[in-house]
Amino acid sequence: MANNNDQRSATFFPNFSTAKNRVEKNGGRFAYYTSASTACSILKNKEIWMRSTSVMNDFTEINHGLDCLMEAYGSEVGTALKSALNNYFDNISSEIEANFDSWRPSIESDTFITSVSEHVASEDFYGRLSMWRAYGGDFGVALIINGGVMLRPSNALGAYSTPVDYLDRNGIFQALKTITKNIESNVDYVKSLSRNELKTIIFEVLRFAVVCTKHPAFLEEREWRIIATRGLYDQSRLVHSIETIGGIPQSILKIKLEDHPEEGLNGFALPTFLDRILIGPCEYPQVIKRTFVSLLTDAKVENPEGKVHITGVPLRANQR
Repeated sequence: MANNNDQRSATFFPNFSTAKNRVEKNGGRFAYYTSASTACSILKNKEIWMRSTSVMNDFTEINHGLDCLMEAYGSEVGTALKSALNNYFDNISSEIEANFDSWRPSIESDTFITSVSEHVASEDFYGRLSMWRAYGGDFGVALIINGGVMLRPSNALGAYSTPVDYLDRNGIFQALKTITKNIESNVDYVKSLSRNELKTIIFEVLRFAVVCTKHPAFLEEREWRIIATRGLYDQSRLVHSIETIGGIPQSILKIKLEDHPEEGLNGFALPTFLDRILIGPCEYPQVIKRTFVSLLTDAKVENPEGKVHITGVPLRANQR
């Protein structure tokens, strides 16, 4: 689901390379913190929903990423990046800008995401308290997933995974400086790219900067996102649907939890995708555990009883 190879990532997406190495070192797993009802729906229907950024609590982050990017790109930092690109192909920066500007309304209002958090072994028994408080609600559940499918390159869905950058204005400036330096120093590799390949890569650099930049105060979330901008790539395997969430009728995209090995998408089917389930702060943990064990049994997941863990994290009054 990732959209990368090692040299491409190291040159143009250095944060992906760093985060990928960190995730693999920590066991390659992610956590999807949500409510028990949403987790139940995922297991029953074998699908994950992607919601539009325009109706999520992350909407202001799109403005944050776009504002930081536009300021950096319009400065001497952006001028240096454009100059480095134009050294390979005449006037390619103008073509990239025109393409980005044409897609900018869709990037801002027709981009769909689902979010997970990097998971480490020390969180296997209790999860992460800040995430329970932010996303658990009255009946918090965390689906711990085997994240190899998020790290391997595949175009099967037209949706791509990437880590979130926790950057302010200065951070975006520095990120563009780093990419410019990489473009200037990796001459043989950049020369091996066609004009269209380079245009596509830099477009993705700009798109991800808008959609995956958050304020540094959220760093502890260690978030990764699966991203799809409607119409940008072949997304025929993503199911469009109108659903009502929190009383708001809205468009969503559904990702089916199934493999497409012929296109490099492996490890997405539920029996291999799911590592464990953590039951967080709630009033009826034993009831919820029995329900999830039953759902895993129906999904033919091995050792369902051993995959569901009650954390015992207390439910505070302000979470009710």
